[in-house]
Amino acid sequence: MSIALQGRFVRELPELAVRWQAAPAPKPHPVVVNDPLAAELGIDPAWLRSADGIGLLVGTTVPEDATPAAQAYAGHQFGGFVPRLGDGRALLLGEVVDTGGRVRDLHLKGSGPTPFARGGDGLAAIGPMLREYVISEAMHALSIPTTRALAVVATGRPVYRETVLPGAVLARVADSHVRVGSFQFAWVVAQTTGDSGLLRRLADHAIARHHPAAADAEHPYAALIESVSTVQAELVARWMLAGFVHGVMNTDNTTISGETIDYGPCAFMESFDPATVFSSIDAGGRYAYGNQPRITFWNLARFAEALLPLLSDNADEAISRAEASLAGFSGHYERCWSAGMRAKLGVSEAPAESVAPLVTELLTQMQQSRIDHTSFYRRLAHAARGDAEQVRADFIDLAAFDDWTERWRRLGPDPDAMDLVNPVYIPRNHLVEEALAAAIKGDLAPLERLLEAVCSPFDERAGFERYAEPAEQEFTVSFQTFCGT
Repeated sequence: MSIALQGRFVRELPELAVRWQAAPAPKPHPVVVNDPLAAELGIDPAWLRSADGIGLLVGTTVPEDATPAAQAYAGHQFGGFVPRLGDGRALLLGEVVDTGGRVRDLHLKGSGPTPFARGGDGLAAIGPMLREYVISEAMHALSIPTTRALAVVATGRPVYRETVLPGAVLARVADSHVRVGSFQFAWVVAQTTGDSGLLRRLADHAIARHHPAAADAEHPYAALIESVSTVQAELVARWMLAGFVHGVMNTDNTTISGETIDYGPCAFMESFDPATVFSSIDAGGRYAYGNQPRITFWNLARFAEALLPLLSDNADEAISRAEASLAGFSGHYERCWSAGMRAKLGVSEAPAESVAPLVTELLTQMQQSRIDHTSFYRRLAHAARGDAEQVRADFIDLAAFDDWTERWRRLGPDPDAMDLVNPVYIPRNHLVEEALAAAIKGDLAPLERLLEAVCSPFDERAGFERYAEPAEQEFTVSFQTFCGT
C-alpha cells in the first residue's frame, strides 16, 4: 500500500520548517506497533511491519511527494526564554487524513540531528521512546487529550548516554505540533523584521485547523487566545484529576490543540502530595504537581504576549484584549476540576458549593496520611457500598476520616458511577521501569502485560493485582525521571 502525506504545514508556513531527511537506520525492526491507531489512520498494520512500512516509521522511506521537515519554535524553558529551539531530533513527515476525516500529524522522534540539534546527536534510546508509548496510550485510555504513539522501531544504532543503549525512533501522531513556542518564534521574527506577516499566517493556520469558531468572532485573534485557554484549562484539570505530573511544562510543550505532548520526565503521582516532583532537572519544583494549573496560565500569558501585534495597533488596547481573553481560565479550570472531583466521589449531581469543603478536607487528610491517589478512589467505592474498613485503615486520623465519610455518605454517592471514572490501573512508576529494563534486554513480555493493564484502566481483572498496587516506599521516595536526551 501507499500512504498519502500532506505537506500543509510546510507549504503554508515555510519559515517555520526546515526540510530535512532522517538519518540512516542500520538494522531497523519494530519493537511495538499500535495496530488500533494504525487502523484509525487508514494504514494496514501488516504493511507497517513490512520493509516499506518500517522505512516510513524511521523516516528513510517516504512518499516521493512528502516533505519531511524539522519545525522551528522558541520557548520559555524553566522560565528562561530561548528564541531558537526547534526540532533537534524530530521530523514532521506530513499530515494524514484519518478514517473519520480528521487531519493528524505524523511525526518522528529520534530520527537524527537537524539544524536545530544544538550539538546533540539527534538520536533517542529505546527506553524513553517506549516510556512515551506506554504513558501516552494510558493517557488516551483515561480520556485525557494526548499525542499518541504509532510505533517504536529499534534502529540498530547505539546511542551514547551514561551508558551505551540501543537506539529507537518513535512515530507520533497528533492533531498538530503547533505550540506556544511556535508563536513565540514568529513573534521574534516580527520584532526583528517589523513584519507580522508570519505571525498572522500562523494564527490563521491555528484557527483554521483547531479553533475555526474564532474566525467568526469580532476579534478572531483574541478569540483564538480564549479558545486555547479553554482547552488548556480542561487539559490540566484532567492531569490533576489523574495525578499526572508532566515534568517539563515549557512553552514549547504547550500545544494549541490542547493535547499532552512530550513524555520525557513525566510520571504518575502515588502518595498524594501537591509538592510531588519526579524530574531530575526540576530542582526548584517549578513543575510540581500542584503548580501545574498556575504554570499553564503562565504559559498562556506568554502565548497572549506573542499575539499582541495582531490584537490591535494600540498597545494598551492590545493588552486589554489579551487580558480579557485570559480572564476566564481560572474559572473554567475550577469548574472542570470541581466537576471531575464530584464524579470521582460519586456525587456528580450534588451542588459544587456543598462538595467543595469535603474535597478540601479530603485532600488535606490524604496528604497527611500519604494516601495513594489512584487506589483510594476505587476503595472508596467499597465504602459507598457499605464497607469502609478497607479504605479507612490507611488514614492516620481515623476519627477525622470517619467524620468525613459520614458527611460524604449523606450526599448519596453512586459507587457504580465512581468505578467508571476512577481507574484501577495507571502506569505505575516501578512497573514502567521494570518493563523498560526488560525491553532493553529484548524481553517484551512485561511491556505487553503493562500495556494490557493500562489500556483498559477501569476494568478490574483477575491476574492483574500487582498492577493496581503502589510501589514500596523505598522505591517511591528516591524515584526520578529523566528527559532522555
